[in-house]
Amino acid sequence: MPAPTPTYDTSQNHLDIQDIVADLLVLKGNSACLVLEVSAINFGLLSEKEQDATIYAYAQLLNSLTFPIQIVIISKQKDITDYIRLLDNRIDKATAPLLKDQLIKYRDFVRSVVRQGNVLDKKFYVVIPFSTLELGAGNALKMFSAKPSSSAVTQSSLVERAAVNLTPKRDHLIRLLARIGLKARQLDSNELLQLFFETYNRDYVGVKVKMPQ
Repeated sequence: MPAPTPTYDTSQNHLDIQDIVADLLVLKGNSACLVLEVSAINFGLLSEKEQDATIYAYAQLLNSLTFPIQIVIISKQKDITDYIRLLDNRIDKATAPLLKDQLIKYRDFVRSVVRQGNVLDKKFYVVIPFSTLELGAGNALKMFSAKPSSSAVTQSSLVERAAVNLTPKRDHLIRLLARIGLKARQLDSNELLQLFFETYNRDYVGVKVKMPQ
């Protein structure tokens, strides 16, 4: 009796993400989406009149949408790698012993505060999905029939259709968010990769990754 073939499982098998192409997330099940990073406003600092205006504008935004969106909030430990590097550089250049000592104490204090989890970086995202079902049954079946010679052709067709479908939705949503005083921009492929790398690898915050050339 032949020995059983070992099976290997990876975290990628449990994710819905199949690939990142042309600033889009290609998902399993013939779907895709784009991700907008959205700025924030401090609602508590607004006057009562400004708060009412913001709520009204947000309600208008939701009522005007003709397509689904997903709002995602990610809280993670603040990445202070660049700031610590800046402080280290200042420490190396400091000539006055008292100034150097104060800079070292300040750097160690910042590290301690962040290590205790007291400094969190909160990011806001809006996801706009695309499904081949939006093309209608006939077009969807045509795209994913058995005729294409490779999966690359299928993915290429999906990405092309998704880009055409999602671009006007993205522009419309960015305009609506601007009315509330929020700035939004689409994440590119490298930023998407970085986002999910840090989300699923919390011990490697600050490590920079890029899409293969």
